[in-house]
Amino acid sequence: MTDLQNTENKAPTIIVVGNEKGGSGKSTTIMHLIAGLLNSGFKVGSLDLDARQATLSRYLQNRQDFAERTSTPLLIPHHISILSSTHARLEGAKLEDEANLDKAIAALAKDNDFIVIDTPGSDSFLSREGHSYADILITPLNDSFVDLDVLANVDADTHKIKAPSQYAQMVFEQKIKKAKRSGTNRTFDWVVMRNRLGQLDSRNQKAMDKAIVELSKRIGFRMAPGFSERVIFRELFLKGLTLLDLTKQKSPIKLSMSHVAARQEVRNLFATLRLPVTDL
Repeated sequence: MTDLQNTENKAPTIIVVGNEKGGSGKSTTIMHLIAGLLNSGFKVGSLDLDARQATLSRYLQNRQDFAERTSTPLLIPHHISILSSTHARLEGAKLEDEANLDKAIAALAKDNDFIVIDTPGSDSFLSREGHSYADILITPLNDSFVDLDVLANVDADTHKIKAPSQYAQMVFEQKIKKAKRSGTNRTFDWVVMRNRLGQLDSRNQKAMDKAIVELSKRIGFRMAPGFSERVIFRELFLKGLTLLDLTKQKSPIKLSMSHVAARQEVRNLFATLRLPVTDL
């Protein structure tokens, strides 16, 4: 067990999944976090701050539809989605976004042990504000210098880190905001999740390993093992399922060796995050 486990009268643990670059595996990560926590007996709320793209909301709707269509008992979180304000004035839009976010988190906090928040793959006030509520921030990152650019500017010749990126700077600013809100020095645990790791011990892979280790020390994040490129993750989206649902009764997909390996990747992620899950 961990001190993250919620008890009576304790605020829920808020997990934010954020990256300003699309295609990094955010939705797959979020759904497996939600399923793992639900299957372990926790009450989970989910919050979609990217309601225009609405990938998480559609994933959960697919899950609800599949459960009803096949009479499969699937656990589903209490879900809320928020659209960014369309207020004509910037300050008015910020105030509206902040009020809507505060209201949604307060509603989910009443009855849940965990709140999992999906943020947009672009910069916005709503996304920045969402980051500031994190207890754990997970940044999925495809394992390449193309995607590392979201965290840092890298020298093309030496692969040395020249400077943190705007996203990394934003994360630092939200850590300060969280500390001020709480009135303590408590911020959040930042975890960078390396997805689609290269299978070959190439020169580029070694350079990537060295650069991300250097960056982790410089801007203060932990690294977590991520998910490989697997077709199964894309197939499960349309059914609203996760790998953690495939051993349940009436599962429409039989487990293969590839699925077993993918489930182990999910277990490894939860272990690194030190979350108190049991049914994996």
